[in-house]
Amino acid sequence: MSMASLYVRLFSIFLLIICIFPPQALSVVPEECQTKTDGCTNKEKALPLKVIAIFSILIASVIGVCSPLFTRSIPALNPDRNLFVIVKCFAAGIILATGFMHVLPDSFNMLSSRCLKENPWHKFPFTGFVAMLSAIVTLMVDSMATSIYTKKCNNGVIPEVASPVEGGQQEMVVVNVGQFHGHHHGLKPAPGTVDQQLLRYRVVAMVLELGIVVHSVVIGLSLGASNNTCSIKGLVAALCFHQMFEGMGLGGCILQAEYKTMKKFIMVFFFSVTTPFGIALGIALANTYKENSPTALITVGLLNASSAGLLIYMALVDLLAADFMGSKLQASVKLQIKSYVAVLLGAGGMSVMAKWA
Repeated sequence: MSMASLYVRLFSIFLLIICIFPPQALSVVPEECQTKTDGCTNKEKALPLKVIAIFSILIASVIGVCSPLFTRSIPALNPDRNLFVIVKCFAAGIILATGFMHVLPDSFNMLSSRCLKENPWHKFPFTGFVAMLSAIVTLMVDSMATSIYTKKCNNGVIPEVASPVEGGQQEMVVVNVGQFHGHHHGLKPAPGTVDQQLLRYRVVAMVLELGIVVHSVVIGLSLGASNNTCSIKGLVAALCFHQMFEGMGLGGCILQAEYKTMKKFIMVFFFSVTTPFGIALGIALANTYKENSPTALITVGLLNASSAGLLIYMALVDLLAADFMGSKLQASVKLQIKSYVAVLLGAGGMSVMAKWA
């Protein structure tokens, strides 16, 4: 299955889930849970703001995800340089804070809402349970995808290849995939082989993109369905920064994955359009989708919980742990300290944004 068809199928499933919201959702909701109008609620004035949001968030997303892809022309930001590692840790901190400070609290609020029945939603912590399951499933997908990808890439590959080095000496270059845990330094794998580190980068980029896609559509849907002009203005600015920095983290993973141009374009395209797509979908379903209806609270709450589990796992395991336990950072305590500071800055900055989005 191609990457494009995978994302299209994911969008179709998500759209099907959203479209099951019944128009009469509010008829069974207690009175205090019905949508309340105030001076800020104005559908006519909210629509132009949503259109502006679509284009501004689209531009911010493109800038964010594409900026790391052009760093090869800047020597200081080459993936092998220390500065790239520090920037990547900053972006990983942003993704970690997105899961902990934005997505997970939203899910807790939704699934513990008074608008839901006492049994079972108030009797069991569904948010934590679903987030835990999501992290475990992500681990399974991560592990199995790496295994399958490795077997495909190494079909018919000769295990060892002789490679001449300076001074006339010969050195056996082992291309056994399980043996590689870092970057190459002067040695390149035989034609047709892909080392373990590159395989990990590719799997990480794909899984991370899937988690971000679900999260981005959900936040776009909430914005598109809202008619509160007071909250939309601040939300648009916060989401622009959110998408830009989150895109930087994903863009760094895409860069390290060394995909071909077409695959890079597909991943950039789907990341960039998901939030604008969610806003457009929210506008289209504004009369049907009610954010405080039981169906909406349960569906979006569970999607947020699963997305949070995925993002937290990816940030901690595949991004931060992989870098901090890798040979590059282990060889330099000074670089580790700089990277920790970058993580704290990224996580702290995104945490502050939780006040608005």
